[in-house]
Amino acid sequence: MRHAALGVVLALLAGAVMAPAQAEGGFDWPLPDWMPRPPVPEDNPMSAVKVELGRHLFYDARLSGDGTVACASCHDPARAFTDGRDRAVGIHGTVGNLNAPSLANVAYLPVNAWANPHMTSLEFQALVPLFGDAPDEMGATGQESRIFATLATDPNYSRAFAAAFPDRPGPDLFTVTRALAAFQRSLTSFDSPYDRFKYGGDLDALSEAAKRGEQLFFDHRFECYHCHQGVLFTDNFQREGSPWVETGFHNTGLYADYPATAPGRIEITGEPGDAGLFRTPSLRNVAVTAPYMHDGSIADLRGVLAHYARGGREGHANQDGMIVGFQASEAEIDDILAFLNSLTDETFLTNPAHADPWPDDHLARINRAAP
Repeated sequence: MRHAALGVVLALLAGAVMAPAQAEGGFDWPLPDWMPRPPVPEDNPMSAVKVELGRHLFYDARLSGDGTVACASCHDPARAFTDGRDRAVGIHGTVGNLNAPSLANVAYLPVNAWANPHMTSLEFQALVPLFGDAPDEMGATGQESRIFATLATDPNYSRAFAAAFPDRPGPDLFTVTRALAAFQRSLTSFDSPYDRFKYGGDLDALSEAAKRGEQLFFDHRFECYHCHQGVLFTDNFQREGSPWVETGFHNTGLYADYPATAPGRIEITGEPGDAGLFRTPSLRNVAVTAPYMHDGSIADLRGVLAHYARGGREGHANQDGMIVGFQASEAEIDDILAFLNSLTDETFLTNPAHADPWPDDHLARINRAAP
């Protein structure tokens, strides 16, 4: 894989076998009764101390090559862990090729990348921002020893790594990636007005416009739900104990010829039929994750609906057959937008358990680029 050295990949993959989640270390999944738990790797069971360690690492710019970029530089909790840019910006101001995806409910996604079907674990995915060079994100390649030594001198980490990994009580590739993954698995979002209406029986949780919009969203005339289906509003899903997973990639007709910098799944598989295919994003919290599409090329949700109403922007030989266009009144579009807005979980966006834990003057954040 071009994003990380082979030795790094092999070190991380050792023991990464999927198994049902374990209720260990006092960690309680913040889930409603109607939502099953996500799967958790056998070699990385959840614990409260590990999640808290991962939160500190997530906001720590010292993981980057020059101390300016953290995971949080591209994933802001107030934006459902996106960054508001069309494409992510990494170390030295390097502009990436893809829009930063939301991390809400990422534990339930069987693929943790826009177009790489092999990126099936959060532990493995952490290598890309840390060591990726196509383009540079955090620029840590070749500086692993210095970075881990720096973290080891922080008294907060001395205690935290020992508590989270008693058999391996220090920062290294194994512990850092697993703590980051544990924190991300804790980012569950199931308290939107739509959840309270649909699953909680609160008939007043949605406006009348949003209720009409729900009916339109699930109408064959618009076909939204064929790709944005199920509890996550995406055709990508896995859960604890399930013998199968759902994976969905689609060509949404953005371009007649997708650029070499973001060609879709074909970049990994080499199959012509995979040109322009990208993973379906979840629509949970979608109202706060603009701009949209894999390259951030559509500024707002009204523009997204206009794109699908036209039947695509430029079209492509692989364009999904469900994208055929539709006609709708402005009132109907407004109702669909009201429904999409009802998927915003304000509790998730403001949850203090997800917030930056570092003091303003700490080296973990003092030079950190803001999202």
